[in-house]
Amino acid sequence: MPLPTELVRDFVNTFDVEAQADELSSPADLALWLRERGLAGPRDRASDDDLHTAHALREGLRAALGRRPAEQRRAAELQRPAELPPLPSLPLLVTLGPDGGPRLTPADDGVAGGLARIAAAVVAASWDRLKVCAEESCQWAFIDSSKNRSRSWCSMRVCGNRTKTRAYRARKRGSRRLQGSNTDTV
Repeated sequence: MPLPTELVRDFVNTFDVEAQADELSSPADLALWLRERGLAGPRDRASDDDLHTAHALREGLRAALGRRPAEQRRAAELQRPAELPPLPSLPLLVTLGPDGGPRLTPADDGVAGGLARIAAAVVAASWDRLKVCAEESCQWAFIDSSKNRSRSWCSMRVCGNRTKTRAYRARKRGSRRLQGSNTDTV
C-alpha cells in the first residue's frame, strides 16, 4: 500500500480536470484501481453506489486541498474550524496501533473498506504538503516538497507559465487602454 500522502494525491488525480478523463469511470475501474494498490482483494467487486461514493470522496478531497492558507487563517481568527465540503460516510473504527496510539481503520473489507482506507489516509497524510494546482484548468494534486511549502502550481514550467503569461497579457491590455485614453487631441 502506498504512503498516505501519495495515496491521497494519487486518488485525487484519478480525474484529470484538464482532459476531463476519469480513471474511475466504471465500478470495474474502481475495483481494479483499489486492487492495484492493495486496498481491495482480487474477488472484490464495486457497485454503482461504491463508484458514487468514490467520486464524492475524490471531489471532496480536491475541494479541501484547494482551500488556500488565507481561508484557513481567516477561520482560525474567527476561532472556528475551516468548513470543508461534506465527505461520504465511510465505516471507520478507532483502534490502537502497535505503538499504542490511536489510528483509523476500516470497519469493512472489500471496496467500501478500500475507500475507507483512503479516508483514513487523509488523517495520516502530510496535509500541509498536499495541494491542488492553483491553475483553474488543471487542479492536479501534488506534494509540495519546497522548504517553505509555498508552491502554487503542479508545474512551474506549464501551469505557472500559463498563469503568469495570462497576468502579463492582462496588464499589457490594461496599460494600452490607459495610454489610449490619455492621448491629447489638438
